Amino acid sequence: MGMVGACGSLPPLRGHIEVGSDPFVIFVGGTSRAGGDLYAVPGAGGAAIPVTFTAVGEMRPALAPNGGAVAFLRGGTLRDSTPGTVWVMNLLSGAEREIALPRGAPPPSRVGWNPAGTELVIQAGGRLYRSPVPPAGETAAPVPAAERARAESALAVLLGRPVFARVVPCAEPHDLCVEADTGAPGLLARDATGAARYGDDSVLVQIGRQLLVRPVGPGHARLIQWAEVPPAPREPTAFGGATPEPR
Repeated sequence: MGMVGACGSLPPLRGHIEVGSDPFVIFVGGTSRAGGDLYAVPGAGGAAIPVTFTAVGEMRPALAPNGGAVAFLRGGTLRDSTPGTVWVMNLLSGAEREIALPRGAPPPSRVGWNPAGTELVIQAGGRLYRSPVPPAGETAAPVPAAERARAESALAVLLGRPVFARVVPCAEPHDLCVEADTGAPGLLARDATGAARYGDDSVLVQIGRQLLVRPVGPGHARLIQWAEVPPAPREPTAFGGATPEPR
């Protein structure tokens, strides 16, 4: 397993966000077409916080269900249009670990977490692989055909607890819809560039340079007012905050 000391030496969110408790968003910023650096913004709004500081492209981040780690893809250079490796950063310590794919596997294109946050699911070409979360994992293993449908759900934006719908592309380009088990998909947002689960009861949608949190039930949408945002913010992933313990 590899390490990148340059961006894994210090907890990047210390003093800004209480990891595992506060809601926050991680996103990609930078003008490279392939990838950029990762940044965070608190759920209450504020200045963008750098999370990675490398000379290679990072992209397609996915926050763990408990908000304690982020998985992402990394290219060899800022010009790489195809990411080559999968990494996980512990947001409490700043330590990074690479998740190795089997020899001969296609380049990775997406990474996600199972609902318990104990396993990573990686899409590479038309194949799916899974790995225990570091430090338990060494090399990702192919997902058996019988378990593919469950593994694919780790790569989807699922809504509600229990899950009752998912975010899917609409028939119209650039629009996002919500698809339940029954009925036709309903419009979520027009001209949206990204979406992420935001806790058990909301969904985060990026429209242009705006981050909008929308409840999946009754309630009002709200904007996350971010500042000092890098160029071309995109690919948001979110942690909606710790669920209060029942009294």
